[in-house]
Amino acid sequence: MANIRFAGTRQSCQAHNKLTTRARVLRLDPSPRHVLFLPLPSGLPRRPHRPRHRSSPALANLQPAPPTTKPPAPPMHSPERADGPPGLRALPALSYNTHRALVLGLTFLAYALYHASRKPPSIVKRELARSWPPFADPALLGATDVAFLTSYSLGMFVAGHLGDRLDLRRFLAFGMAASGAAVALFGAGYFLGLHSLAFYVAAQVIAGLLQSTGWPSVVAIVGNWFCGRRRGLIMGVWNAHTSVGNITGSLVAAAMLGYGWGWSFVVPGGLIALGGALVLLFLAPYPQYVGFGPAPIEPVAEESTDGEDSSSSSVASGVGKDRRDAVGILKALAIPGVVIFALCLFFAKLVAYTFLYWLPFYLSQTAIGGEHMSAASAGYISVLFDVGGIIGGILAGFISDQLNARATTAAVFMYLAIPSLFLFHAYGSISKATNIGLMMISGLFVNGPYALITTAVSADLGTHKSLKGDSRALATVTAIIDGTGSLGAALGPFLTGFISRRGWDSVFVMLALCAFVAAVLLSSHVKIEIPQIIEKWRNRSTNMRIENEDHGVQPLLEEES
Repeated sequence: MANIRFAGTRQSCQAHNKLTTRARVLRLDPSPRHVLFLPLPSGLPRRPHRPRHRSSPALANLQPAPPTTKPPAPPMHSPERADGPPGLRALPALSYNTHRALVLGLTFLAYALYHASRKPPSIVKRELARSWPPFADPALLGATDVAFLTSYSLGMFVAGHLGDRLDLRRFLAFGMAASGAAVALFGAGYFLGLHSLAFYVAAQVIAGLLQSTGWPSVVAIVGNWFCGRRRGLIMGVWNAHTSVGNITGSLVAAAMLGYGWGWSFVVPGGLIALGGALVLLFLAPYPQYVGFGPAPIEPVAEESTDGEDSSSSSVASGVGKDRRDAVGILKALAIPGVVIFALCLFFAKLVAYTFLYWLPFYLSQTAIGGEHMSAASAGYISVLFDVGGIIGGILAGFISDQLNARATTAAVFMYLAIPSLFLFHAYGSISKATNIGLMMISGLFVNGPYALITTAVSADLGTHKSLKGDSRALATVTAIIDGTGSLGAALGPFLTGFISRRGWDSVFVMLALCAFVAAVLLSSHVKIEIPQIIEKWRNRSTNMRIENEDHGVQPLLEEES
C-alpha cells in the first residue's frame, strides 16, 4: 500500500468556491499531481472533491498512515513543554509574535544591564585619582581596565563554547547574578577602606570572566528567533541596548557618587542581579521551548552509533534538549569571514572602548568654553556619545540591509570616523554645544560598525551556508568575533593610560590610526561587494524603466483577493 504522509494544515485554494476552510493534505508521493484536499467539517456547503489524477479503485481503501517526517517549517502552536520558563508557564498562552517581542525585550534589558554595570569605573576615575590611593597615577586606573577587559576577552571564548552546549536561559541568568556580585565586590573596597591595588585588580578579573557570559548568549538567543533580510535593521535597533546601558550606568553611577564612590558599584550590581531573575523566569531561548517550530532536535553523540539509545538517554537525563551538535572553535574559525571581521572588530572596539572608559575623564580634564566641569557633570554629558552610537547602530544596520553589504557599510563608517575624531578633539572645546554635536557625530561613526559586526555580521556567520544547517555555531562565532574585539578593547584603555601623559593629541592620533586599520582590513570583502551593489542598482534601474514603459497595461484576468 502506498505510504500517505500527513503534511500539516493549509488554506484551501481559491478555486474551491472561494472558501477559506482548512484542509488536510494527503500526499501519495512527492509529485504535485497526487494531492487530495479534504475540507474539515465547518458547517459550510460541501462539494465533491475529485483528485487531479485519474481515479483509481485503490484510493477507496487508503487510510492515512502515521507521519513519517517532521512537520513543515511554518510555526504551529502546540502545548508548551514542561521544561519551559516557569514564569511563562504561569501566563496564558502567547502568540508567536508576542514571544518574539518578549525575547527582544528581555535580551535588550539583560545586556543593557551588563553594560550599565561596566560604566562605574569610568565615572569614578577622577574621584579615585583625587582621593583614593593607590590610584593617583592614571596608569594604575588603566591597569584595572585592562585586567577586566583581558579576562573578559579570554572568558568570551569559553563562554561561547559553553553557550552552544548548555541551556542558554540558565547560563545567562547565572552570569547576570554572579556579575552583579562581582561588580559590588569592587565597591566593597570603599566600605572596607581597602587600598590594595591587588584587590581591585582581582575584583576586575573576576567581573570580566563572569561578564563574558552575556554577549554570546543574547546574540544566540536573538538569532534563534530572528532571521531574514531585515536582520541588520532589527539587530541594529536591538543593539541600542549597548548605548542605553552605558547611558543608564553613567546616570546611576554619577547620581550615587555623591553618597560615596562605593555606591556607584553596588547599585548597578544589584540591578543586574535582579535582571538575571527576570531572565530565569520569562526568557525562552528557543521557539521549541514554548511549542513553536519543528520538533526538538536531540544532541548528536559522537561516541555513539545507535541514534535511538543516545536519544533516549539524553531525554531521560533532561540535558541538551532542543540542541544540535555544537561547533568547535577551529571549525568556526574556518567559516569564511570570521577571522577578517574578528580582526576588524579588534581595532574598532579599541576605539569604542577607549571612549567608554576615558571620555568622562577627558571631558573633566578639558576646558570647554573656558570652564572645567565636575566629574559628575562629565559623566552626564558623556552619555551623548552613546546617543550618537544608537543612531549609528540603527543606520548601519538599515544601510547594510538595503545594500546587502555588511563589510562595505562598516568600512565606510570607519573611514568617516577618522575626520570626526579630529574635529571633536580640535573644536570640541569651543563651547558646550559644539562639543555635544561633535561628540554625537563621533559616536555615530565609531559605534555604528562596532554594533553591526557584533550583531548582524556575527548572526550571519553563525548560520553560514558552509555549516549546512546541521550545527549550532551562533554563540561560538559570536564569542570568537567579540572575544577578539575585546582584546582590542583591553589594549585601548591600557595604552591610553600611558599615552595620555604625553597629551591628548597623541591619544587621538592612536585612535584615528586604529580606525583606519579596521577599515583597511575589510578591503577584500569590499572588493567583492561593490560589483554586487552596482549590479543590483543597474537591475533595479532597468526594472523601473520597464515598469514605466508598460504603465497603464492591465492584465486580462486579475486574481481576486
